[in-house]
Amino acid sequence: MRRIAVVGAGQAGLHLALGLRPDSTGAAGPSGPYELQEPHEPYDVTVYTARTPDEVRAGRVLSTQVMYGPALALERAAGLHLWEAEAPRLTALGFSVADPQRSPAGGFAGPLDLPAQSVDLRVKTADWLELFEARGGRVEYGTVGPDDLPGIAAAHDLTVVASGRGPLAEVFARDARHSPFERPQRRLAVCYVRGTRMPDGLSEPHLRVTPVGGSEELAGEFFVMHALTLDGPCEIVLWEAVPGGPFDVWADRPGPGEVVERTLELLRGHLPGEYELCRGMEPTDAGASLTGALTPVVRRPVAEVAPGAHVLGLGDAVVLHDPIGGQGSNSAARGAAHYLRAITAHGGEPFDRTWMLRTFAAYWEHARHVSAFCNMLLGPPPEHVRRILSAAARHPAVAHRYANGFGDPAGFADWFMDADRADAYLAAVGAAGAAVPADGG
Repeated sequence: MRRIAVVGAGQAGLHLALGLRPDSTGAAGPSGPYELQEPHEPYDVTVYTARTPDEVRAGRVLSTQVMYGPALALERAAGLHLWEAEAPRLTALGFSVADPQRSPAGGFAGPLDLPAQSVDLRVKTADWLELFEARGGRVEYGTVGPDDLPGIAAAHDLTVVASGRGPLAEVFARDARHSPFERPQRRLAVCYVRGTRMPDGLSEPHLRVTPVGGSEELAGEFFVMHALTLDGPCEIVLWEAVPGGPFDVWADRPGPGEVVERTLELLRGHLPGEYELCRGMEPTDAGASLTGALTPVVRRPVAEVAPGAHVLGLGDAVVLHDPIGGQGSNSAARGAAHYLRAITAHGGEPFDRTWMLRTFAAYWEHARHVSAFCNMLLGPPPEHVRRILSAAARHPAVAHRYANGFGDPAGFADWFMDADRADAYLAAVGAAGAAVPADGG
């Protein structure tokens, strides 16, 4: 039996590890977005992680996350959809603007063809760790650093590093060709809450976003989404604050109560409509908030940790997105499913550096579009994007295509990411000629 190590127990690492340990029906994982791969014999898999399931549940929230329909299908195909009946089904993506005088776009809501869901990663990680052990997988609890990787690699046929933060991620060299940023583009503050109200026109669970500021003076974005946490359904509020702007007030890393208090102060002054919807909110628990910042980066996928010993990066370890595009967990699921197919198709051949590079390169053909999309969202919107958003406010077909594009941002390359293709699409659907203010604001 081939021995595989997975270092890191997040969305990507556990998805891969569980796929390598089939359930009792033999379902191994997806061969396409909605299909099961041929069953395979289980691998001898060890997951390395710092915290036990109980410690994860008792800790702070780990992220915001929304899984769109295609990523949920990958989980479903691998038998990992443990919360499908409990988690709110997000049926729409709503978009509004804080200052109509400074933006060409009004508000709109695009219905999602496939419902999305958001499950607190404390719930997901803890439950998946327990499921992995129930399937016969081995978990080594304790901190793993770069100095531990040579020993782990020597003891396994393949070592996959799926930890995107801290020293472990640094073993993979930054790829400057695909990493345009050298510092965080947003300061983040998230809190899991209860007590928000739904806006007019959105009567079912959803995700909504409000950018604040004009095209040249963007201050950031405010998000609200429905989710599932430790003790049931909740809402998540998220600030994406431009560094140095009016929403960048989180450097002291406040706790949940203070995050809610500051959020309400900001909403009262900048987004009075959202303030009315959120003023009754309270944190769900003592670990319900998270603040910080990250720098989006693409890293080289293979690292030599000892002479002739290589490890392969997965998920945030090699492609780290800013949360603004809601793609972190979705990309992790896609990456895990792709690596799972590559591993099971490789038979008894060695998992050498060439195989590792080839495996990541095939995944990057999709991931590069997701990375480009998320990076675009971090800057002032190009003029053609403002035309799209303006058209979406008046044409349901445009709003529908935009909202469903988040399920697979690779499709945005065909229209959203390119000015000429965007204008051709708007003309084809009768939405060309969207007014853009002369000052570009």
